[in-house]
Amino acid sequence: MSDLAAGAEKSPQNKITLRAQLLTARRSLPATARAAAATQLQDQTLAFVRRSAPRTVAAYVPSPAEPGGPDLPDLLRAALPPGGRLLLPVLLPDNDLDWAEYTGELTPATRGLHEPPGPRLGVTALRTADLILVPALAVGRDGTRMGRGGGSYDRALARLPHPGPLVVALLHDHEAVDAVPAEPHDRPVYGVLTPSGFSPRPLPG
Repeated sequence: MSDLAAGAEKSPQNKITLRAQLLTARRSLPATARAAAATQLQDQTLAFVRRSAPRTVAAYVPSPAEPGGPDLPDLLRAALPPGGRLLLPVLLPDNDLDWAEYTGELTPATRGLHEPPGPRLGVTALRTADLILVPALAVGRDGTRMGRGGGSYDRALARLPHPGPLVVALLHDHEAVDAVPAEPHDRPVYGVLTPSGFSPRPLPG
């Protein structure tokens, strides 16, 4: 699941161009390379979750082209300690994100997405998470995250307290870049997980 743009793209042209390049690179990955990267990223993510021992994780259901693979929610749920919760997003008509607990079942939703069928917990439920795993197309050395332009995650992350939960983006290795164009509404992440492992953000110099 990613923050899909609805309607006309309003980002600056340099951001639009980079986003198109990143999406093309993802879609061009051979299926075998995508599957291998997904397995490696799953291993790194699960190891990170076990080390962090969060009680509540907020994550998402990756689309076939996104890093992590569509079975990531089941793997995350199995890695949580007894009593742990996994929250997944529910896309609202205005592109904001509600949240619901994942208990092993997903139902088809709008825009080809899948979401838990259980009770909606409200847009502020993200505040209850200890670890938040977010989709991204790229993340710069300073933690600036580039999504797909819909702004869903920027709105969701803006509701977090400061200091708040650890926010980590899942990427392919080449998507952890030196810099991405930033806008005032962009919300940073504090680390990236790739098939090669975890890297905190911001990075020095």
